[in-house]
Amino acid sequence: MVVHVESPPSAPVPRLAVPGALVLEDGAAYVGTLFGAGRETAAEVVFNTGMTGYQEICTDPSYRGQMVVLTHPQIGNYGVDLAVAESTRPWVAGLIVRELALEPHHWRASEPLDAYLARHGVTGLEGIDTRALTRRLRRRGALRGVLAPIARPELSTGEHAALLQRARQLPALSERDVVSEVVGAASAAVTPAGTGPRVVVLDCGAKHNIVRSLQRRGAAVTTVGADATLETILAARPAGVVLANGPGDPAALPGVVGLVRDLLRTDLPIFGICLGHQLLALAVGATTSRLPFGHHGSNHPVQDVRTGAVHITAQNHEFQVDRDSLPAASGFYVSHINLNDGSVEGLAHRERPVFSVQFHPEGCPGPQDNQYLFDEFFALLAARVGE
Repeated sequence: MVVHVESPPSAPVPRLAVPGALVLEDGAAYVGTLFGAGRETAAEVVFNTGMTGYQEICTDPSYRGQMVVLTHPQIGNYGVDLAVAESTRPWVAGLIVRELALEPHHWRASEPLDAYLARHGVTGLEGIDTRALTRRLRRRGALRGVLAPIARPELSTGEHAALLQRARQLPALSERDVVSEVVGAASAAVTPAGTGPRVVVLDCGAKHNIVRSLQRRGAAVTTVGADATLETILAARPAGVVLANGPGDPAALPGVVGLVRDLLRTDLPIFGICLGHQLLALAVGATTSRLPFGHHGSNHPVQDVRTGAVHITAQNHEFQVDRDSLPAASGFYVSHINLNDGSVEGLAHRERPVFSVQFHPEGCPGPQDNQYLFDEFFALLAARVGE
């Protein structure tokens, strides 16, 4: 008989505990321990309610210019698996957690979350009351903040004053050109051309699983950046166009809105996702506005008003389409609504093959229940090819 004796687990590598503090523009301060790069970072602070998917959250280009507070208390248990990243690198400006797991326990983990963030220069903070911070953000809305090392585990008056001043001097997210910083994020997910219809993805910071979801259905995908022209897109001879996600304020992208307006003058099927949904709305004459604290999580209930069906969705955005601003003459109507706050979650044209959703049908992290929307888009592609 062969007796298998398991070796005792190796002891965690000792980590120097460096105190750090997050100071918000309203003066609130949270003191904990730094991880990752351990250097100062400054950005807007938002929270995400997902229980899993911290790696996909970190690598979502839509978080460019933001630090993310994760409401689930234990983060890092399964480490980092590079195969499920949503981009080529993490885009969050910082990660704030209650408790960080130093030793991952998963057979596909390539490295701990701490090491991964350090390798990419991203700073994290652990050991604070993330519930209290989340409640503050819910009451006050997203706040600018500075996360930095401090001399001792107690924040001095001088350190607080200096960090508070820097937080208040940060430009608002709508004043930053964050899209230009993440364009091309989806290019690494593009594999050799498929045998199905060619789809052009307008990449303002697209997630990899949007491209993967198209390719799984046989599409030959071409990505173009936010500075693309209508001529560039038409030169690819696409069967349809996907307006993908990205960070920041859609109203700060008048050039991209103009491009979408040009696309609407063609007969191409168009599918907008998240930022792409907002850009489509602006292109037809609607307006957008900022939500108090955004939608960030994997469990937002959305109703398809056409069927009455309710779907659980993954979301990551700060801005919304203003329902009453949608021109009646545009031919578009509100197809989906958020059951938490009544905000617009989808648009569809009454006659043309154009529609959009505010949520992420590709999930990652989040439910895959809404992949059917890609099937609807492919049905529109097939109908056009068959004409």
